[in-house]
Amino acid sequence: MHRSFARRSFLAAGAAVSAGLATGTARAADSRTESGSWPTGFPLPGGFQPEGIAIGGAPYAYFGSLAGGDLYRASLATGAGAVVPSGLGAAHPTAGLKINDHGRLYLAGAASREIRVASVRGGRLRIERTYVVGSEGTMVNDVVLTPGAAWFTDSYKAQLYGVALGARGEPGQSWTLPLAGEWEQGPDFTANGIARTPDGRGLIVVNTVAGGGSLMRVEPRTGVARAVDLGGATVPNGDGILLLGRILYVAQQWQNAIDVFRLDAAGTRGVAVGRITDPRFRIPTTIAAYRDRLYLPNARFDVEAPTPETDYDAVAVPRL
Repeated sequence: MHRSFARRSFLAAGAAVSAGLATGTARAADSRTESGSWPTGFPLPGGFQPEGIAIGGAPYAYFGSLAGGDLYRASLATGAGAVVPSGLGAAHPTAGLKINDHGRLYLAGAASREIRVASVRGGRLRIERTYVVGSEGTMVNDVVLTPGAAWFTDSYKAQLYGVALGARGEPGQSWTLPLAGEWEQGPDFTANGIARTPDGRGLIVVNTVAGGGSLMRVEPRTGVARAVDLGGATVPNGDGILLLGRILYVAQQWQNAIDVFRLDAAGTRGVAVGRITDPRFRIPTTIAAYRDRLYLPNARFDVEAPTPETDYDAVAVPRL
């Protein structure tokens, strides 16, 4: 059995949490242009081990830490930010996350098996509700918000987790959706990023095993999955995905690239329309957008044993 790079990366991050986490404030890198535009890159705290990113309607990004579960809130206008303490500790990491219009953060708890719903008030993270899902070996990896539910992937089980959302995005009942149809569950790390289809009727999930790395369209009522026809293109290192209109951005972490596809309305077919690369990419994992930019944390999964001094950052690149 060959263990995937992605699985080794998560295991390495988990093994390194005992090294500790810097909880100071990182100063903005002086990466602004002479025209005074917003920075195209900024530092994250040493040892933070970022994986997910969320940006809402305001120009602030939230980053989740695999090494302790804290969040880091950064201003996109200046690049300055600070850790938002959660007090949860190394047993409660944060992988993917999303923020809704009411300021609630939905956090994927990785190997803790937790789904956490939180808000940031008074400079601290307040956990409103926690769900424990799956079973031994579960890894809650990424999340997407739809009008009626928050959906989470499990990288080691052929299932998704749903949390019902109220009128103001408040969390309700949770449930498990087994995956069927063409879903191929590998012996190792399989599901990764998740997004909605352009018509809003289905879900798109990265499957790192099927077809050498593919996108699967999942019917949210039945769990039936069908491979998205990408015209022969594959996403073997696909991690976080972001849908803007009909354009789907796929972070190909170990390729240090973002592959870009134009989907049909139902999300059954896609055409590759471009690739974004940048010399500053150091294994970017997830993507969020603000105005005409994409923002990505560099997870640096190639660092096998991160320390509190290991440097991390986030970068911004133009949207296609």
